[in-house]
Amino acid sequence: MDKTSLIVVGNGMAAGRVLEHLLEADRDAYAVTVFNAEPRVNYNRIMLSPVLSGEKTYEDILIHDDAWYAANGVTLVKGEAIVGIDRETKTVRTAGGAVHGYDKLLIATGSNPLIIPLPGKDLPGVVTYRDLDDVEKMMAAASQGGRAVVIGGGLLGLEAAAGLRAQGMEVTVLHLMPTLMERQLDPAAGYLLQKAIEDRGIEVLCKANTHAILGDTTVTGVKLDDGREIACSLVVMAVGIRPNMALAKDAGLAVNRGVLVDDGMRTSDPDIFAVGECVEHRGVCYGLVAPLYESAKVVAAGLTGSEGAYTGSVTATKLKVTGIDLFSAGDFADAKDRQEIVYRAPGVYKRLVLRDNVLIGAVLYGETADGSWFFDLIKSGSDISAMRDTLIFGPAFAGGEPLDPTAAVAALPDDAQICGCNGVCKGTIVSAIGAKGLSSLDDVRAVTKASASCGSCTPLVEKLIVATIGDKYQAAAVEPICKCTDLGHDEVRRMIVAKGLRSIPAVMQELSWKTSCGCAKCRPALNYYLVCEWPGEYEDDSQSRFINERVHANIQKDGTYSVVPRMWGGVTSPAELRAIADVAEKFNIPSVKVTGGQRIDLLGVRKEDLPAVWADLGKAGMISGAAYAKGLRTVKTCVGSEWCRFGTQDSTGLGIKIEKAMWGSWTPAKVKLGVSGCPRNCAEATCKDIGVVCVEAGYEIHFAGAAGLHVRQTEVLTLVPTEEEAMEIILALTQLYREQGRYLERIYKWAKRVGTPSIKAAIVDDPERRRVYADRFRFSQQFSQVDPWAERVKGLEAHEFAPMAEVGFKEAAE
Repeated sequence: MDKTSLIVVGNGMAAGRVLEHLLEADRDAYAVTVFNAEPRVNYNRIMLSPVLSGEKTYEDILIHDDAWYAANGVTLVKGEAIVGIDRETKTVRTAGGAVHGYDKLLIATGSNPLIIPLPGKDLPGVVTYRDLDDVEKMMAAASQGGRAVVIGGGLLGLEAAAGLRAQGMEVTVLHLMPTLMERQLDPAAGYLLQKAIEDRGIEVLCKANTHAILGDTTVTGVKLDDGREIACSLVVMAVGIRPNMALAKDAGLAVNRGVLVDDGMRTSDPDIFAVGECVEHRGVCYGLVAPLYESAKVVAAGLTGSEGAYTGSVTATKLKVTGIDLFSAGDFADAKDRQEIVYRAPGVYKRLVLRDNVLIGAVLYGETADGSWFFDLIKSGSDISAMRDTLIFGPAFAGGEPLDPTAAVAALPDDAQICGCNGVCKGTIVSAIGAKGLSSLDDVRAVTKASASCGSCTPLVEKLIVATIGDKYQAAAVEPICKCTDLGHDEVRRMIVAKGLRSIPAVMQELSWKTSCGCAKCRPALNYYLVCEWPGEYEDDSQSRFINERVHANIQKDGTYSVVPRMWGGVTSPAELRAIADVAEKFNIPSVKVTGGQRIDLLGVRKEDLPAVWADLGKAGMISGAAYAKGLRTVKTCVGSEWCRFGTQDSTGLGIKIEKAMWGSWTPAKVKLGVSGCPRNCAEATCKDIGVVCVEAGYEIHFAGAAGLHVRQTEVLTLVPTEEEAMEIILALTQLYREQGRYLERIYKWAKRVGTPSIKAAIVDDPERRRVYADRFRFSQQFSQVDPWAERVKGLEAHEFAPMAEVGFKEAAE
């Protein structure tokens, strides 16, 4: 009696696993014929990266060799693609024209690599990364040396980059998103991954969009959207995959993003199964091997009559680059109904995401040994409440007594490194404390050098001191920025400079943040400190700004916004007034009010109208008055000597000069100025953050006033005879405040904290130092004003208006 015929289209890992289960269940059930478009046997595609890097050979990654097919009675047809399925006659047709009949059919056609439709995409030297043929092309190119550009910073892209670098090529990775592997990792882990990739000599450019591939007869380079060109001889496209469902679609099977299957892995034809990357199950297409193996078992069960059900998979990710350990699984997106547990150490990041005492997601970097245990907890949905306090430390502590932070440090082995800068381990510190009777942080620093450099390990050293001598140690009181860190503003800012930290993820990792991505208090502060410390180098993170700063308008209690165009020194013109009136009418703005800062406020603007409102105002040359900013808001002026009979100096002209010199600057908190043309003080300069009172002898500079919740008269800083000196004093004073002020700390609070004498010493008594501060301010302004408000708001994207910024980002009272 003839056996039932089973034809398998495709010979990848999923199809191979189906055959293994099928033969194990009933090796005589089918006469199996496998058609493989590749001229090879079944091999482990996920191990292509070690082949590319030279760590393995093709023979090392074989799954089923020719002998296996022969021994199991499976007919393997190599290098012969199936190009058609006739469901009525139950036959398949090969590319060579041969026709074969089937009783059951398994479609395992896998996926196709995505090709970005760029100019030059078809040039010789452009390859994808999907199979052994691609690897052989890359290895041939690598043998010639030169530079490769890998487009895509996901799993495959990074593995290709590491392999090409190992083969001796210079490599640049271009990634469209802000962080690498954004689908599998959160930004904190993405930062560590990028650092590790760069440490291997691979250049990484995030937020880089490729415009074209250059060359006439072969690849010579790539051009980015921003105009940069990178010379190269090889371009690897690793931007994703698409289910290869063309064969199934042409046969009339139900398809969507992939070949649609039920829980039994059957297609819309009951005699045709599908498995692997070509499949869509319950709305999901899987690209990782574990789900494919799970569903392969169900296919084999269906073929042998013992029906199984595939209900979907929780996926886990690992990167196959030697020396880089990362693991992610489950759902680790931010949401209101979730909590997180975060652990950081030098080169290590662990984040667990919980919902209702159930682990739903995990991201591990640097230490991944507990990944399988966490993955099992995610899949099982177990209640972890009994071990919640020790969960982050893995199964060794599961169900044990809660470890407070001090106990966790005490539990570290003696050779655990505490201070990375100076290479000081726990045992050295503990021994020094005991042998020399050390009882203060300064003593420990002096003897061991731990935390004596950048200071990022200070909290860890302090916990170790407490664990060693207990209550004898009294730490200095420091008010932390927020619950995400034990560090205060000054310490964080100092370490940003000392460690050269140039991104929010870098700060959070290197300074041991307790949360994965910070909160509404620390993110804006860190963003400000980075903007201030690295002007022109750090890219402002709009997602770390208050909603008002992101949409260039003040949110009101009813959810609408107020728009305040800038009027330099309070001076306007008929053209500007007409533009404001036209906008108010066009957008049905219900209220138009003159403000105390000598400007006009358009109240009640709908959120969706903001880009258009700013575009119309921009046509009249009006930019944002930054009435929302942690920066310069207004420079209030009186009419001064030009019109007033009491005026002693041109207060209006000076006010305009000051405002044009300072607009766009980010400062720790809002800054308001006033310039009065005479001691009658009509511009109220003596209650501003910085004020100028014009007198016969020149310009009296005031500072540290307030007229909000706190009312405070200014202090006199100095008297100077010329406008130029007044300008220099004001710019230098503002820059000193920018460099010393804590985020949300007004000038009067900063002055009280650091002392007026120290400010006068830097700005008044030392002219050379004053010039240095003024020059620093002018340098930073080159970059603050590169992106004018009016131009930016014309191109506001949807994410600028994302509602997340309105949740929790509450403006301070002042």
